[in-house]
Amino acid sequence: MASSQLMEEYRRWLTFQRQEQLSREHLGIVQRLEDARVSASQVVKAYRSMAEKAAKEGACYRTLFLRTTPEQPSLVCEGWLFVRRMLSEGQQTRIRATLLETFTLEDGIIPVGDKPARKITLEIYDYLDINKGMHTSARVDALESSQDTQFLTLLDAVRGDLRPHMT
Repeated sequence: MASSQLMEEYRRWLTFQRQEQLSREHLGIVQRLEDARVSASQVVKAYRSMAEKAAKEGACYRTLFLRTTPEQPSLVCEGWLFVRRMLSEGQQTRIRATLLETFTLEDGIIPVGDKPARKITLEIYDYLDINKGMHTSARVDALESSQDTQFLTLLDAVRGDLRPHMT
């Protein structure tokens, strides 16, 4: 086997390893949120805090989300989210944000700046899962694309150096 082919196989293996790691992490966080019975109003408070820090300090937060396409099952993707503002009307809360993707299975690890950031609108709501005995949990999904769902944005993974890439 040629060394270039061997290195390509190794990089592909690393990409699949990263995909598996992110899948386990996403599943674990979803399970902990369900066990804690986190409500949409609690998630709204967290995103409001993120928006305030983004405005003051340029804070971007690590986020994991599922992407589904007709050709493949749901796969976890990773990125950094810059929360620009919150929109609340009655019981409905939407988030205007900018997403900078840093990992997809198709692209592997995406260095910051290699792929342009995209503006997204997220919606926070309580999701009723009848498969778990009428269990409710908070969900955050993208409105523009039904492909991107179950956003989990981590408050403890923050960067302040990505703002120039978020325009």
